[in-house]
Amino acid sequence: MITAETLRGIPIFAPVPEATLDELARAVEDIRLMPGEYFAHEGDERALFIVVEGGAEITKVINGEERVIGRRKPGQFFGEVPMTLSTPFPASGRAADAAEGARIIKLDVTVYYTLAATAPSIPARVAGLARRYLDSLQEMAAERLETDVRVIGPRSDARTHEVTGFLIRNQVAFERTTLDEPVAGEQYPILEYGGARTVDPSLREVATAVGLDVVPAASDYDVVILGAGPAGLTAAVNGAAEGLRTVVIESVAPGGQAGTSTRIENYTGFPFGISGDDLASRALKQAKRLGAEIVVTRTVESIVPGAGARAEIVLDGGDVLRAPVVIIATGVAWRSLPVPGIDRFRGNGVYYGAARSDASIAQGADVCIVGAGNSAGQAALFFARHARSVTMLVRGPSLEASMSRYLIDQIAANDGVRVQTRSEIVGLHGGSSLEAIDIVDRTSGATVRTEAGVVFVMIGADAVTEWMPSAVARDSHGFILTGADAAATPQWGLDRRPFALETSAPGVFAIGDVRSGSVKRVAAGVGEGGMAVAFVHQYLALA
Repeated sequence: MITAETLRGIPIFAPVPEATLDELARAVEDIRLMPGEYFAHEGDERALFIVVEGGAEITKVINGEERVIGRRKPGQFFGEVPMTLSTPFPASGRAADAAEGARIIKLDVTVYYTLAATAPSIPARVAGLARRYLDSLQEMAAERLETDVRVIGPRSDARTHEVTGFLIRNQVAFERTTLDEPVAGEQYPILEYGGARTVDPSLREVATAVGLDVVPAASDYDVVILGAGPAGLTAAVNGAAEGLRTVVIESVAPGGQAGTSTRIENYTGFPFGISGDDLASRALKQAKRLGAEIVVTRTVESIVPGAGARAEIVLDGGDVLRAPVVIIATGVAWRSLPVPGIDRFRGNGVYYGAARSDASIAQGADVCIVGAGNSAGQAALFFARHARSVTMLVRGPSLEASMSRYLIDQIAANDGVRVQTRSEIVGLHGGSSLEAIDIVDRTSGATVRTEAGVVFVMIGADAVTEWMPSAVARDSHGFILTGADAAATPQWGLDRRPFALETSAPGVFAIGDVRSGSVKRVAAGVGEGGMAVAFVHQYLALA
């Protein structure tokens, strides 16, 4: 526990009366950190941290790379900008990478202002340092993007949108050159990297060009995880942290459906919400730092369960992985909008899901959002800041049946969002890109044509599990049965009962949205990802 005597040795507390120091010693948090362990993250609520022992590094992600932008020695502090301006942290703080780690005390807002009333010199000094710190942040913010990756393509080109979205979701820094009009006879997108140039590359070619892993480093692992959504990444973090040789196979990019959410406000620990791509980015960095291997643009063609031995996972292209445990976290796929001719506009006016990176295509456009769930509501609020108009099309009589109350209230208070109930799209119109849609009012039966250049579809999702072996039992909707439900199937033939997240194939687990009966929420997927690794250890102990 920190003492008043220790506080007295910190210069900023020199003018504080002894009685106040005694109270302060009882009020502050005494934090001991291992090397590299974080005590504050960018976006966290304000507080003041003071280094007592060891050292601290201040880091910020700039141009897609985490950089050390400052250091703190004993007696120095971090949090001057948030405390002065009442803003979240503009950067992160961690213990310096030294053998002894660090000891840091934390003053929350209440403690800080109570102290400031007793010693006015403290907020004055904190404000002075805040001004200096802000100057350095402004200089870094003005830095030009440094990258040798460049994507060239028309604004409304579907393939260009696909490639740029892929790079963003995989945390690859790049420049984009947007063409208002394509050059006649030219194919797009054009990818330039390291002096090379590729025209209309596949996502696999893009991944290879920018240095992402597309081939597993080995053929034998302790755990193979299929899917890199919140559930899969959490399993990877826990598996790698506990010493299991872990590989994640992802068909596109980390994040899953959550990665395309503009904002998640009901995930514990983020009081101001967090975007899906930001959450995915943090989880991806954590999994990699702990030693998990992430392989992208690969799909699984088949699984041959091991029946007590090592299962075989066959990837597209013929690569075969072997592991005693497989964790299926493949999530779900957005349900298609059943409108004739919709595929012609996919990626060129019609988009499934909606991420923050889609702000550019919504800028100044008439946007229509089809759906009434939380994802649709968050997207409507986000795009209202960018679009000329935002209309939500809801098939039911209201939002109440499928959307959280806090979102309903926010939408009602936002003049930029219009909700049209008992309505559906029945037609799409345009030349090279979407220009208008036909909307039918199911109450009156009337159909109206409305200008709309962008449609985001979020009408639910389906499990894509047809490729899985018959040994993995599924319910009538294709979701994977686990635990007691799996035990009741003909496929389960062992005397023991399956673990709670184990499928009807021993050693094969299912977590997240693909699991039958799962709660379709990010927090639930994260919880199952952690639970799965605990069950994996129990399963391996049976061998």
